[in-house]
Order: sequence, then structure tokens, then C-alpha cells
Amino acid sequence: MRNVDYDLVIIGGGPAGLTAGLYAARARLNVILLEKSVTGGQIIITDWIENYPGFPEGISGIDLTGRMSEQAKRFGLEIETEEVLSLDCSNKVKKIELGDRTISAHTIIIATGASPRTLGVPGEDDFYGKGVSSCATCDGPFFSGAVVAAVGGGDTAVQESIFLTKFAKKVFLIHRRNELRASKILQERAFANDKIEIVWDSVLTGINGGKTGVTNITIKNVKTGDTSDLAVDGCFMWVGIQPDSGFLGDDIKVDEYGFIIVNERMETSVPGVFAAGDGRRTPLRQIATAIGDAAIAAVSAEHYIGNL
Repeated sequence: MRNVDYDLVIIGGGPAGLTAGLYAARARLNVILLEKSVTGGQIIITDWIENYPGFPEGISGIDLTGRMSEQAKRFGLEIETEEVLSLDCSNKVKKIELGDRTISAHTIIIATGASPRTLGVPGEDDFYGKGVSSCATCDGPFFSGAVVAAVGGGDTAVQESIFLTKFAKKVFLIHRRNELRASKILQERAFANDKIEIVWDSVLTGINGGKTGVTNITIKNVKTGDTSDLAVDGCFMWVGIQPDSGFLGDDIKVDEYGFIIVNERMETSVPGVFAAGDGRRTPLRQIATAIGDAAIAAVSAEHYIGNL
């Protein structure tokens, strides 16, 4: 085979990337994992995980990914803090452009995941980090004894709203429908928590404040059309995710939302390039599914290399 820097380059250090790295390292592939920020991905900001098998009492996101990282490194996985700027997948040997150099590989696994989506309402950018947040674990302690709003109705929104009640004296959960999308057990906990008040059939239309931060938000009832201001000290938003796939270029096919299209072997439209986890088009985005994706992707990459 033509000389290259690596058999496999894994882009992304969340559960999918770490699992792919574990499998590849155990297969004795020459592999490197590149993560642009902190190894662990989005779940390091998740307070408590109860639906990952093997931890009956639950486990924090940072502890779980810490164990994954430790396990992968034990088998020799090399992890570097590097941002991938672009890919050249036009030839059998793929080129990965980093900030200070370009590396090559026979195969790539893209496990860059997804980031919280923004609403684009007035005041959102102005007050981000000054009362607007999408990380309850990071910023919840700043709102001790305060009143906050939370926007969303899925698992993340409800679970993080419950977490916020450890600090805030009141959490207004704003949801555009008249029922939540979260799992029943999370709904039950939210309904039973007297610090949470759900504002049904409503959407956030503006975030207002001054030099000291957020003072109130504007909401609109989607049924009546009425608008009102709600006095809060902060606003947390969990309104979906968007894939971190901006570096891909045009060779790798994505859907209309930017999620990578793969087959059952996690193969993308480019031979030798695979995708796993939240960044691919999938009906379910959970830690367990990301890990399953990654195992398939790593084995598929190993077979691809073996057939070269």
C-alpha cells in the first residue's frame, strides 16, 4: 500500500469517536483521533445519564467519557487537540488539512456530532454568555435563587430544566405545543417539581435586558397570537441540534439539514470515509446509538484497509 501517515483518522472525540478509536486501536490500526476542543463531546455538559447500560445508579457525562477515553488510551489510541479545516477525499489516499499541517490516511471516520441550534430571535446573540445559555451544567450555578426560562420540550430541555431547579427558585419551561416530547419518566419528574411551571403553546420571540444582563423575555402564544413579557434573570435554550459538518466540502453527501448520509455499514458517499454518531442522518441520537454506529464504522474501516 502507498505510504500514508495513518491507516485511520477519526475526527471528533465524543462517545462515537472514542468508541471508534477503541476498536481501531485494539485492531492494531495506525490510528489518530483529532478533537478540536475537549474530549468527550456534548455529553460532558450533561449532568446525569440514566439510560446508558451498565450504570444502574446513573453516571455523569464527564465521568462516562473520562472512562471511555481512559479505556481507548489503554489500547494505544493517540489523541490530539486539533481542528480539521477541510478534507480532500478525491483520491484513495485522503488528505486532512489541520491548522499547521496536512496529514494523510487510507480511511476517515467522521464523528464530529452536533451542536445546539439557535433560534435567531432578537437579543439571543447579544446576551449569549450574559444570561443566555444552552448548558445548565456550566451556567446553572450562576442563577442561585434566580428565576430563569427554559425553551424546548424534548428530553434535554426537560432534564436540564429539572437540573436547574437545584439552583433557581423558579423555572419557566416554554414549549410551543400543548404536550411535551420528552420521555414519560422525565415528564413525570417535571410535573412533580413545584419549581417548574410549563408555559404551553408559546414561543420565544425576544430576549431583553441591559448592561447587567437579561431582565425579561418576550413570548407569544401560538394559538391566540397574544404576546407578553416574562421577568427572568436568564434564558436556557434547547431547541434541537445542527451537525458540525461545515468542513466537509461537496464530496460527502449530506441531507437538507447537513447530516451525513450513510448506509448500514456507516459508509458515506466517498469510499473509505465513514460517519458515526449524532452528525449522521439517523432516527435516534443517543449515546448508545452513537457507540453502536462507531463500532460498525471502525470494523468497516478495518475491512476497507484490509482489502486495499
